[in-house]
Amino acid sequence: MSTNDKPRGLLIDTARCTGCRECMKSCMSLHAFEGDPKQVNELSATAYTVVLERKDGTNVRRMCRHCQKPSCASVCPVAALHKTDLGPVAYDSSRCIGCRYCMVACPFSVPRYEWNKAVPSVRKCDMCIDRLREGKKPACADACAYDATVAGTREELLVEAHKRIAESPGDYYDHVYGEHELGGTNVLFLSAKPIEDLFRPGLDGNDPLPALTARVLEKIPGIAVGGAAALMAFWWITRRRDEVAQWEHARAKAASARAGKDVAS
Repeated sequence: MSTNDKPRGLLIDTARCTGCRECMKSCMSLHAFEGDPKQVNELSATAYTVVLERKDGTNVRRMCRHCQKPSCASVCPVAALHKTDLGPVAYDSSRCIGCRYCMVACPFSVPRYEWNKAVPSVRKCDMCIDRLREGKKPACADACAYDATVAGTREELLVEAHKRIAESPGDYYDHVYGEHELGGTNVLFLSAKPIEDLFRPGLDGNDPLPALTARVLEKIPGIAVGGAAALMAFWWITRRRDEVAQWEHARAKAASARAGKDVAS
């Protein structure tokens, strides 16, 4: 497999990010979205990435992580969301039926819906897949002057991430976020401090969510059969108890009748 065929991704180095928001500006400009990036603090149908300043001064970008095993694509009944060979999780609005399962399934709460449109679509970052197909970088990486956002193949980015940690161990927390979490993502993060909220609490394991779902689903037939057997046994016991009660009532009534006849005679 040549370099051109390998999945692409982004490395976001929060230790180098100055919070200039040029990445946001370039993204909004590419998609013809209006607004001041400095006033945007949440993902939306017109903001595919946002830079948030934490209390400790760290600037953290929020955007689609382009998971290796995306849960949004796994729950989409019409394959409107799909993982591409290039790496990005892309969206085909012509297929979308508006079920919004992807919004519920995403562990990072990324997809957004165009609530203000008569014919709405789901919106999120597609890592500038059209630019990737032309051999260009995503717009946000092109705009970053500080190498805080770097584009490349996932393999190259992992090498670069670990190289930065090795060369400047005092500047980085020794962890590449997204290398393994939830099966791995194509958007990787470096930070000077632990940033556990990059992943939701309880969702920081290394298994992709679709695999976890499959494990639960494969147990359902056994659970259903066991439940059905238990219900059948409960029904049989209840029915048998009623039959016994009716029989005993009938026997008592017959005995009472015989005793009455004996008294009368």
